Amino acid sequence: MSSETLTGTTTRDRTRVWDALTALVALVGLVDASYLTIEHLSGRNVRCMIVSGCDEVLQSGYATVAGHVPVASLGALAYFAVFSLATLALFGYAGARRLIPAVVALMFLATLWFVYLQAFVIRAYCVYCLLSAAVTTTLVLLTLARFILSPRNSLS
Repeated sequence: MSSETLTGTTTRDRTRVWDALTALVALVGLVDASYLTIEHLSGRNVRCMIVSGCDEVLQSGYATVAGHVPVASLGALAYFAVFSLATLALFGYAGARRLIPAVVALMFLATLWFVYLQAFVIRAYCVYCLLSAAVTTTLVLLTLARFILSPRNSLS
């Protein structure tokens, strides 16, 4: 008897679970980044609950690009892309699944840069930014685990 027969799960079922987890985690990031974008565009201050430093980070010169575009809006777009790709993959579009690692890798590089800026340049931390970093790191770990644990070491 195969292990699939014993557990009652198929490779397709496991693939759907990975896709659903990826979509769910990306949705958390999308909510976080959207909140920061809305607060920035409305001119309101963000409430910092755990650490004090949100205002320093979110009002720094590193919080916007091209003048007035909040960096958080780029994060929201990236999370939306991962959410959309994972959702498409969940419904059988394997090509969408193959794009996720590239998008997540770019997001992780940006995350490393922004954590560096908070720690060594701005010298303040934003809890929402740290949540975003944790979400992106979780997406990286999910992507890596999926690759390592897949039967053929592929992302399809």
